[in-house]
Formats: sequence, structure tokens, C-alpha cells
Amino acid sequence: MDEALWAFGRGSGVISLALLTVGVVLGIVNRSGRPLPGMPRFAVALVHRNVALLASAFLVLHVATLIFDPFSKFTLVDVVVPFVGSVKPLWLGLGTVATDLVIAIVVTGLLRRRVGVRVFRFVHWFTYAMWPVALLHAIGDGTDGLSAWFLVFAVVSTALVVGAVFWRISARFEETARARQETLS
Repeated sequence: MDEALWAFGRGSGVISLALLTVGVVLGIVNRSGRPLPGMPRFAVALVHRNVALLASAFLVLHVATLIFDPFSKFTLVDVVVPFVGSVKPLWLGLGTVATDLVIAIVVTGLLRRRVGVRVFRFVHWFTYAMWPVALLHAIGDGTDGLSAWFLVFAVVSTALVVGAVFWRISARFEETARARQETLS
């Protein structure tokens, strides 16, 4: 049973990171105001939200299975207080910080109408901090963090997110181009 918890905890962490990567890229694409080929903009927004919620569910599974796994020696305090773990405190702390950011982002996303667009957007900007922190946690604390397959996964994920970020800050990004045009007018 212990091996099953460990394997499930490990696998759910990787799946969560993969889904977070897709969610970040879809969030940037959705913010552009352009649809994906064959998908209207509202559908991109729905897929983004559902992927982010699914990533969060796998994150909960990741944390819960590792708390119950006696091999990991992971405690509830480790989930709440960053950088106090007895094993690899820096890397575990990064996972705690990323989890806390995910919680804040999801809660404000679900309460968007109640907290207002300003608060929602402000908190959502923390996604740009959460994603690399989660990736660093996976590399530093993950069992497979330095294995060839995971490093390829990390490089591809990084390329996707960095590419989307550069596209977002480029003049070709519709929202940016529109804002620059309005400034010039």
C-alpha cells in the first residue's frame, strides 16, 4: 500500500504540473482576445477554467497522498508553513508556496463576481510566479526531478509557457497592440 501511495503522489504531482502548464498557456491565449483554431473564445475560457480546476484537484491528491505516505514523512505543517520541512526544506517550501498561490488563484477565480475584477486580476497575476515555483519544486523535490524524461518534460513545458509569455508582451498580442494604438491616438 505504501508504494501505491508514493506512486500516486508522484504521478498526481506530474499530472498537476502538466495541467498547470496547459492552464497557464490557455489563460494567456484567452487573454489575447483571439480564439484558438476551431474553438471560439468562450470555449477557450471554459477549457482554461476546467483545466485549472482539474490541475487543482490533482494537486490536492498529490498533497493528500504524500501526507498519508509514511515514506515521505510529509506533515500537515509542511503543507501550510513553507520551508520548515525536515527533508529538503527549500524544495518542499517551494511546493508549499506554489500550493498557497494556487489556492489563492482558484478561490478568487471561483469568487470572481464577489471579489471584483480588480482583485481577481491582481491575484491572477501571481500565476506568473506560481508556475515556475511549482516547476522548481518538481525538479528539486520530485523523485524523477532530474531524470531524462522529466527534464524533457520540464524543457517543453518551459518553452510553451515562455513562448506564450513572450507572445503576450509582443506587439502582435492583440490586447497590447490595441493599448499601444490607443496611446498613440
